[in-house]
Formats: sequence, structure tokens, C-alpha cells
Amino acid sequence: MAFVTLNTMSLKHNFNYLNTLFEKNGIQWSIVSKLLCGNRGYLEELLKNPVQQICDSRISNLKMIKQIQPSIETIYIKPPAKRMIKSVVKYADISMNTEIETIKLLSEEAKKNDKVHKIIVMIELGELREGIMHENVTAFFDKVFKLPNIEVVGIGTNLSCLYGVLPNQEKLVHFCLYEKLIEEKFNKKIKYVSGGSSVTIPLIFKKLLPKSVNHFRVGESLFLGTDVYNDTSLKNMRTDVFLLYSEIIELIEKPLIPSGEMGTNVEGHAIEFDEKLKGKTSYRAIIDSGLLDVDEVHITPLDSKLKIIGASSDMFVIDLADNPKKYKVGELIGFKMDYMGVLRILNSKYIEKRVQH
Repeated sequence: MAFVTLNTMSLKHNFNYLNTLFEKNGIQWSIVSKLLCGNRGYLEELLKNPVQQICDSRISNLKMIKQIQPSIETIYIKPPAKRMIKSVVKYADISMNTEIETIKLLSEEAKKNDKVHKIIVMIELGELREGIMHENVTAFFDKVFKLPNIEVVGIGTNLSCLYGVLPNQEKLVHFCLYEKLIEEKFNKKIKYVSGGSSVTIPLIFKKLLPKSVNHFRVGESLFLGTDVYNDTSLKNMRTDVFLLYSEIIELIEKPLIPSGEMGTNVEGHAIEFDEKLKGKTSYRAIIDSGLLDVDEVHITPLDSKLKIIGASSDMFVIDLADNPKKYKVGELIGFKMDYMGVLRILNSKYIEKRVQH
């Protein structure tokens, strides 16, 4: 059975590095835990670090986090669905919002439970995911501040997740102006200017982050050591927090080109082959994971000489060339994964989750 490992030492290293970075720059940060897909063992390992806040987009995950560590502050990081209002108020200390009707429902539910529900209002900066439009900001906050049992603790924005709009200095300076506008017009204090995420981290090193941005929501850089802005790795961070291992279940020398009348594969693709390869062979390893678990574009063999050359629902085919390292049936092939690769793997019930200390 294929398995994925969480390296606790690498996770701790990345956490400490980011925690120190943010503390030096007067930034509070919240860990986005949705990558862990609610895996209790992995959440417990994460919470062994001095985490102050956790963000997640699934109520079931926030519920589990509260069960593990009731005192931790939780943030629901997408606009709540109306049918989830009761659970959001129960398990999320803070939620991110863009719809006044939804906030009214949160207000009513919080009042029923004699609670004050905190919210961060998301503002659109061009990514066109969640966020209220700039021309509606004043009217929106005017309505929100009148609602009982609701406390506005921040403004937030999302960039790079949908279309890849980058958080440059100009956009973030523009974003920070909303803090001043709201505080001056309504005589209210905005605690969090949540304009940071993994993609924004490089702006700290370049001294391009506006001082008013004091809250980050970070998942990918913590778990993968990724410099999302430049599509590379962050210096001094580890990239091996998660690794996938899959067992070789067949290893046979076979032709490089299939024979017979050609149709389409399991994904509906018609595959073309270079006729120059006709008559040539290589060793092909079949491993015990496939497209049901993860798309091959999101995983990379640790052995750089190996190449994924095919995939079906439950198996990947690896080209070993002339097999110089003498791989054998039963051996494991290790893989690095990008963000979507880890997300898919951790969401697969067919992949065993292990902890590596």
C-alpha cells in the first residue's frame, strides 16, 4: 500500500523559521490547515508547535481542531453557506465574510447563543474570488457595524489563488487605505489587516510589505517550503515535510511503443508516439498508486532519472531506462509533491498516512 509521510522535524523547522520571521516584522499569523484534510494525527503533530490561530475552510476540520485544543482561536476562511451558520458560530471564533445577509444570520445565531462572533470582511483587489467591491465598502461597513453580537476584527483580501494575481506593493498599499477609511469614518479600530498569505512572504524580504499589513494566513509555505511568488523554494526552509512512497508491483523490460489499434486512454486522451522508438525497449515499473489518488503532474520522483510515462486509475508507469540502480519488485519509489499533489494525496482514503519523527 502506498503511503505518505509527515516529517515532524521538518515541519517544526519551517514553523520556527516563519514564526521568527513574522515576530520580527510585527505580524500575527494563522496557519491554514486545510491541506491536512482533517487528519487527526497530522493536526495533533501540527498543534505540538505554539500555534496561536488556525484557519480552515471545512467546519469538520475546525471541529476536530477544537476537540484537540479547545483554547486555540479558529478562523473559517470562506464566506459561510447559510446552512452552515449554526456550525460556523459554534466552531469558528472568526469567519471571513462578503455578504450582509449572511452576517445578519451569524448575528442572529450568535445572539441566540449569547456569543459575540468575530468577522473579517474580505475586500476585492482584482483576483475576482471572494471580496466586496471597492465602491460598496462604506455602505457595507455601515450596515455591519449596526448588527448585534458581531465584532469586526479585520479586513482581508485574497490574491493568487484563482487567477494568479500577485500581491505587489501597489495593491497592498491600496488595500491598507481601507483600514484608514473605515477607522476614520466609523471611529472603529481594525485589529487585523489580513493581506498576507504564502505568496506575500517574499515582499517581507524585499522590504515592500506595507507596515499596516499585520496578519498573514499561511499554509503552503509552511508545509512545502514554497516561494509561491517566484515558483521556487524559500531559502532556509525545508521541502520534505511531506513525501509519497509507492511500491513497485511489476518491473519488466517492455517495448517503448504499444502495439495494436489505438483508441483513447482512461482519461479520454489519444496518445501519439514517436515512430523512431519502434523496436526499442526499456524497463518499466508499475507502482501501486494512480490517478484516483493524485494527478501525475503534481508528483515528481526523488530519483531525477525516473520518469512517469503513463497513468491509469490505480497505477502509474515509471520508465527506468536500463534500470542502472537495479530497482526490484517490492521496493519503494519516493516522490516530492506540489501543493495540489499533497492536497489530493491527503484526501485519498487509499493512501496510508504515517508520521516520521
